Amino acid sequence: MDEVGVPSGTESYCAAPAAPAGAVPGPPYADCVECGEPTEYGSATPGRVLCPVCEWQDAQRSACSG
Repeated sequence: MDEVGVPSGTESYCAAPAAPAGAVPGPPYADCVECGEPTEYGSATPGRVLCPVCEWQDAQRSACSG
């Protein structure tokens, strides 16, 4: 069933959140926004950065919320 006025592409109304740039080889590291521990990401990384433990816990919470 085709709807009138709906774009046929996979466009989204909201832009995807920026993913962390990736692990950096050395300091300075950004602090986790939940527990304050150092993360694998650089201090200039934009967005919400989490330490490996909080990142895993966040993934578990979002996986179970169905």
